[in-house]
Amino acid sequence: MLSRRAFTSSMLAAPLGAARPGWIDAHSHVWTPDRRRYPLAAGFTPDHMKPASFTPEELLAQARPAGVERVVLIQISFYGVNNSYMLDSMARFPGMFSGVAVIDENDNPAATMRRLKRAGVRGFRIRPRTPEWLDGPGMAAMWKCGAAEGLAMCPLMDPGALPALDRMCRRHPETTVVIDHFARVGAGGEIREADVKQLCGLAAHPRVHVKLSAFYTLGKAQYPYLDLIPMIRRLYDVYGPRRLMWASDCPYQLQNGNTYRGSIELIRDRLDFLTPADRDWLLRDTAARVFFS
Repeated sequence: MLSRRAFTSSMLAAPLGAARPGWIDAHSHVWTPDRRRYPLAAGFTPDHMKPASFTPEELLAQARPAGVERVVLIQISFYGVNNSYMLDSMARFPGMFSGVAVIDENDNPAATMRRLKRAGVRGFRIRPRTPEWLDGPGMAAMWKCGAAEGLAMCPLMDPGALPALDRMCRRHPETTVVIDHFARVGAGGEIREADVKQLCGLAAHPRVHVKLSAFYTLGKAQYPYLDLIPMIRRLYDVYGPRRLMWASDCPYQLQNGNTYRGSIELIRDRLDFLTPADRDWLLRDTAARVFFS
């Protein structure tokens, strides 16, 4: 087995070529079975950790054969607001990972955001808990700090929350927003026209981006995910390639016969309306600009 230093060096030194163009996965998670050093948040048990382990090494073993060289790590829910494992993983592999953290919006969020920015975090996951999820002073402070510091708000939500997000984007037009997983349009098996139209409507805000991700759970949820292409085309037409980014949502992508390579293939090989430059934006350049600059 490679030592940690040897593993890191081998990953960074591997030559690029046609099969390894240096793509970026804009959304994956990591965790460790070491619950003594990295305890679970209240309300979570080891049963929530499926698989029991998904370390950076295990993630990169999936990503690198598919040509992915960098990854945006998303704080996993069962660690709560303790971002330690994500931050430690970023520090162990300098330059390979960016991060999206979870914080307490009611506990001096601007100071926390600036501190985490110094550690390499470039975004903050937010999610609806009440109908007024975006209306409090803590959330306003987060969005103002995001605009000032170049940090993205990354909502994980269903289509029903899009109108509230639209209102918040109007209040904070200078804040970058990256919507996870198509706003889960199609998560119930049906890609509803009204939901797609709402998601397309947010393209009116120039700083809103959308992650093309979590194919394993949207629409038919079956490889090769061709039923998602019409929705992707609609988003491409209104957002353009520079505001769309591919992501795997690993390790959850690796279930029910779905694979990491199968996720990237949809963008890399099956969208015949993309130019080569468009493909570069979806698979690398958009995520690089938002999360690695």
